[in-house]
Amino acid sequence: MTDARYSWQTLPGGPRLAVATLPQSECAAVSIYVPAGSRDESDLPAGLAHFVEHMVFKGTHRRTARELSLEIESAGGQINACTSEDNTVYEGRGEASLLPVLADVLADMVWHPTFPAGEIDLERDVIGEEITMYRESPSDHIGDLLSQALWSPHPLGHPISGSLESIAGIDRKTLAKFRDRHYFRNDIVISVAGPFSSQEALDAIVPHLPTAFGAPMPALKFDRALAQPRQLVETRDTEQLQLALAWHSAGRHDASRHAMRLLSLMLGETASSRLFLGLREERGLCYQIGSDVTLFDDTGAFEIVAGLDPESKDEALDCIRAEIADLVARGPRAGELDRAKRLAIGQSKMAFESTGAQASWAGECLLDFNRIPTPADWRADVSAVTEQDIHAAAKALFEGVEPCIAEIRPEE
Repeated sequence: MTDARYSWQTLPGGPRLAVATLPQSECAAVSIYVPAGSRDESDLPAGLAHFVEHMVFKGTHRRTARELSLEIESAGGQINACTSEDNTVYEGRGEASLLPVLADVLADMVWHPTFPAGEIDLERDVIGEEITMYRESPSDHIGDLLSQALWSPHPLGHPISGSLESIAGIDRKTLAKFRDRHYFRNDIVISVAGPFSSQEALDAIVPHLPTAFGAPMPALKFDRALAQPRQLVETRDTEQLQLALAWHSAGRHDASRHAMRLLSLMLGETASSRLFLGLREERGLCYQIGSDVTLFDDTGAFEIVAGLDPESKDEALDCIRAEIADLVARGPRAGELDRAKRLAIGQSKMAFESTGAQASWAGECLLDFNRIPTPADWRADVSAVTEQDIHAAAKALFEGVEPCIAEIRPEE
């Protein structure tokens, strides 16, 4: 996929079309990015954005739910969707010849769902089972608990799927109102990848666009000045402890974002990272540990999550604090940054082998940064990160700052 060419243009009404032209590809990928997710629910029931995502698969004015899936799958393709804190993405994948069908079906789902009344209660039950499944899995639920500790009462602290109580209040009128508010906004991005020129992608998309788009309703900003370290604890009938720590960070537009990603690779993302080697391999304190960086438009977080024996908690925390203190005091060790860069660049090259990944890259970059850098541009930015950049990022994140903490631990 190294011969990819990226372009973008503004569509009638304001949405943008991102195109990744892949001359050697035999596949097509289409994604529609709606810049609204769970953080847009400040005055609405938690889980509404996710509920809308489920319901657009239940039929349109032209197609039943069965016809939506069969039209794509009978031709060898697939459609999917996901909701995050700040966007909802609808995706179609298939052979290159399927581009017109993918564009038609996805646009029909996104802009013409009927929200059949008889399906709403059925889907409420399905989502309820999804919520229960995640709550009953400590390793999954710890993420929601940590988000609550980090962001609450801001809607970033709500579970994306909502709660059993919140989804009980969602009806057809609520679903349609959210769709009308956010699915016709002029900052939507549509992404196409495959062996198509910009004009071919344009010709496939434009006939299916709504006749009008409006200005977006901005999401509630997170005020970091009001953020205080919080600790949330849940107890349940379990023998293991799920422990999560997080520190507030700058958002995706900050110059430190590449340094933070590399810092996470050094600290906990891989089998050669400090925390994995120190806590799991050398001391046997946990069966799982990892770190990650979450970046939004206006804020972010650096997170560490571990699963361990409750009796190992204090020693594990001491080890985590020691590694963080070492990074704050001294920065990376010899060779550590170069290894992290090779891992990041290697992972990037492997990821870009799929047409779907190319569509995601083009769409997400245009949505988040209003431009589409090439993967080579991104790798050059990563390669340019210095040990001083890592040291500065560690100090900004951790020095003199207490983390938010979430725990799911055994009942006494």
